[in-house]
Amino acid sequence: MKLIPMLSVTYVVTLLAVTYGGPMRDLQSVIFFVCILTSAQMYGAEFHPATTFETNQRQHGHLPASDIWWTVYGKDQHWNFRNLHQILPTVNVYRDGEIHHLEQTLNPDIGAHPISTPDGPLPFNQFITSDYSTATGVIILHKGKIAFEAYPRMQPYEMPIYWSVSKVLTGLLIRILEERGKIDVSKPIEKYLPELSTSALKGTTVRNLLDMATGLDCADDYEDKSSCYYRYSIAIGDGYWQVGDPKDPYVYVSQLKADRLHPQGQHFSYSSLNTFVLSWLVEKVTGLSFQDAFTREVWWKIGAEANASFIAPHQGVALAHGGFLARLRDLARFGLIYTPSYDGPAIVHPEHLKLLLTQGRRQLLENAGVKWPGLRHNIYQWDAVLDDDTLFKGGWAGQGLLINPRLDVVAVFTGYYKEDQSEIPLGPQILNLIKTVYADKP
Repeated sequence: MKLIPMLSVTYVVTLLAVTYGGPMRDLQSVIFFVCILTSAQMYGAEFHPATTFETNQRQHGHLPASDIWWTVYGKDQHWNFRNLHQILPTVNVYRDGEIHHLEQTLNPDIGAHPISTPDGPLPFNQFITSDYSTATGVIILHKGKIAFEAYPRMQPYEMPIYWSVSKVLTGLLIRILEERGKIDVSKPIEKYLPELSTSALKGTTVRNLLDMATGLDCADDYEDKSSCYYRYSIAIGDGYWQVGDPKDPYVYVSQLKADRLHPQGQHFSYSSLNTFVLSWLVEKVTGLSFQDAFTREVWWKIGAEANASFIAPHQGVALAHGGFLARLRDLARFGLIYTPSYDGPAIVHPEHLKLLLTQGRRQLLENAGVKWPGLRHNIYQWDAVLDDDTLFKGGWAGQGLLINPRLDVVAVFTGYYKEDQSEIPLGPQILNLIKTVYADKP
């Protein structure tokens, strides 16, 4: 992709004159070209370091000595989320081919959308830079073009962590293999992973793993270090490891002991261990490491502008449940494969989209007491499918991927927690913004 060079004021004025044949016709034109200039500066040829040597040294010194790295909040968490490649080993996800150029049709209604704050409403573009927000980056695509893009607390080339947004990458790979007849999601997991024949997971169907409905007492728990989930997180390198703790997630899961609190398929219970098992299934069926399977089936094809990666703290095992690192624009390109604007190699087929939108099990969330306005169901690692056909997947501490194929909208955002977690969460604001700006509009 040709990066837009830095534009001089003279060049912009000349461009305006050529385009409009004389004086500018309205303020909207001025706003549009100012936005183009701003984007050029963000994505221009000049490099602006995201951090300094002195900052790196200081932040490494702030990493906790007696607990896992993610237990710090505020400014330290902000730096950590953008610099995990300095803290932990990673495994690569590779791009290839021509870069899919994202054109711009900037929509001023997005930046002007009011956000309620304790001091009164703020326009969205001011809100994300205000002290009420910890947004690090936001990009919104409409009909395949950039309608809004801002990086209030990061550089656009950085590769932040998306936490549990990563889970939908795993769900997609399972569906691709399902469509090829390699996996039958109605079958128990030990059909494909005989290593689990003596595990608490025995008899659990692939579909119930996909939909967080195993019924096992192994929900995500980051407080109790003796819990089923935290022991798994230690094994894969996402928990605080001490001598004698497990250090091989495959062995830990194959020997898993956990009670079944509910019959499988009846009750939603969120567990990242399920996602690991699904990533193991991808590896077993494809014969590839998870990151290579994702490269081959997805990242290689979408016209990404950069490689991506997964953190892999122990033995090169990708943290498929929450360790994906990529540029915001590239995750937005991933989101496009679910929309009508995507024109690359087929990845998400119409039957796949129909499955996501219409074949979830509403009772899973209802039985678990999960309530959300307009909530239809969860499915294949997506947190929520809404009645307006929005697909939503959130990540811990302020990340999110939102896709509405009917409106042809994709949104990606990242953030972090303040020390006191007093920030206004970004996800609900963007969900409401998309509904207000684009619902039922051409």
